Amino acid sequence: MGVMNDIDLTDLTFTRRAWVDAAPADVYRLVSDVSAIARWSPNASDVAYDDGASPAVGAWFSGHNRKDGKEWTSRSQVVKAEPGTVFAFVVGGAEDGIVEWSWTLRGQGRGTVAEQSWRLLRTDPVLGRTKADLVALRDYMADSAETTLTALAEWVTGRRSR
Repeated sequence: MGVMNDIDLTDLTFTRRAWVDAAPADVYRLVSDVSAIARWSPNASDVAYDDGASPAVGAWFSGHNRKDGKEWTSRSQVVKAEPGTVFAFVVGGAEDGIVEWSWTLRGQGRGTVAEQSWRLLRTDPVLGRTKADLVALRDYMADSAETTLTALAEWVTGRRSR
């Protein structure tokens, strides 16, 4: 099974960005409320913090995921929570997780440049067994991030126009 040892994880990352017509603090509130992600993400639903938890470093949440006809529940842990600036979590937890998702927010004009990044932290057979599998997963997740960012921006604009 040594086929994964030669994979450079620096290739298995991406960042996508979009301008959102809301202040960074407002965008932060939206993206750190993990129960709202299903509004924008094509792959996640039924996401919720554990009882009593909130968007703070160390908090855990669960979510239902879909991809290619498969469905599963994942556990994630918040690793960065700086209101108005950055929100990040690691699927599988800070200690032994496999993927980090992060939102970085920067004010621009009357709105916010929202960046969503994805980074593979380690290989795991659940993600794929070859570099081609992992590259395909990265590309799929990049498309998902673009869909999420567009939907978030459109949702904020729609709310504002009502």
